[in-house]
Amino acid sequence: MSKRYLVTGGGGFIGGAVAEALARSGAEVISLDNGWRNSKERETPGIRYIKADIRDAKAVSDAVKGVDCVCHLAYINGTEYFYSKPELVLEVGVKGIVNVLDACIEHGVRDFILASSSEVYQTPPTVPTDETAPLSIPDPLNPRYSYGGGKIISELMTTAYGRKFFDRACIVRPHNVYGPQMGWEHVVPQFVVRMLELAKSTSGTIPFPIQGTGEETRAFLYISDMADAFLKVVEHGEHLGIYHSGNDEEITISALAHAVARSLGREIEVVPGALQPGGTLRRCPDITKLRKLGFTPQISLEEGLRRTIDWYKNVAAPEK
Repeated sequence: MSKRYLVTGGGGFIGGAVAEALARSGAEVISLDNGWRNSKERETPGIRYIKADIRDAKAVSDAVKGVDCVCHLAYINGTEYFYSKPELVLEVGVKGIVNVLDACIEHGVRDFILASSSEVYQTPPTVPTDETAPLSIPDPLNPRYSYGGGKIISELMTTAYGRKFFDRACIVRPHNVYGPQMGWEHVVPQFVVRMLELAKSTSGTIPFPIQGTGEETRAFLYISDMADAFLKVVEHGEHLGIYHSGNDEEITISALAHAVARSLGREIEVVPGALQPGGTLRRCPDITKLRKLGFTPQISLEEGLRRTIDWYKNVAAPEK
């Protein structure tokens, strides 16, 4: 008999990909999502969808009843929201983790996987960064850290409750995942949309404004690789294990902008700008632990950008 999984946030970017990957593996999958990211377009045969809010304790309890494992991905992502809606980010994050853990205890579910974030450690002491990096909130008055703060609380509750109430509780920390359907609040779709708009009115080399100097770095992981990484933890993760999931190929933001331009057949001149307060200058995960579970990134940045750009070229950005 196949295991039954509940994926909270199963209509979101990463949550949807995880739910679909679990279903393809033969598992029985239930997705709980409130439609924050227009999750109807993610509906896939073989997955039972429940439209409910993670802050609704009864709805969460009803969804958890009878499952074997809960994969908790419900959260508000998107850097723009960290600054504009920090109270909502924390409300969803904190009430969500409390409701999910309470429901697991109530119904005897003893297998739990939390999706956390690289934002929990902010400015890393070393790069590539492994799972021992200290967690930090550099400035509680900066609304950006609403996201990282909620994830830190979620990690602490997962390990504390995990020791007492779970046979297995694992934490996955995604790093800069990108791809089709990821929304509009992240660097890759913002670069794509900006490039498409500027290309309409500019011939020759395009002056391309960015935040920061362009020398800031990230390491980008395509969404199908992220789903595979998550499944590796579901299949082989150890109790109280923490796993950095990402790509360990570091790239500057300037180089990313040029790669997006090349994918569209254009040349650009990067125009540096101010960096958002609290932005991390450098980030690249050490994925040694995840590789030991059998994970290897499969999609190159060039191929991932091509697929992502093809999707965004055919979808209108929402009006502000």
